[in-house]
Amino acid sequence: MSGPIKFDNGLSGIRIGIAGIQKAAGEIASKDTMEGGNLHDLSKSLIDFKVYTLQVDASAKVVEATDKAIGTLLDVKT
Repeated sequence: MSGPIKFDNGLSGIRIGIAGIQKAAGEIASKDTMEGGNLHDLSKSLIDFKVYTLQVDASAKVVEATDKAIGTLLDVKT
């Protein structure tokens, strides 16, 4: 879709965020992290997990706002 309404941007952000969450969760749960005691790697993975969670939340709000805008435009048009 062209113009200021970018539904695809929100969906793309959600996809990237979910992939990041899965990667960070795998790093947190990995045998190396659990047995190695490397707190730096663990804390980085925990921070990444939170950042990607926030990205998914923000992207979902973009999708929601786009949905509302499209709905409003359709209501005005009819």
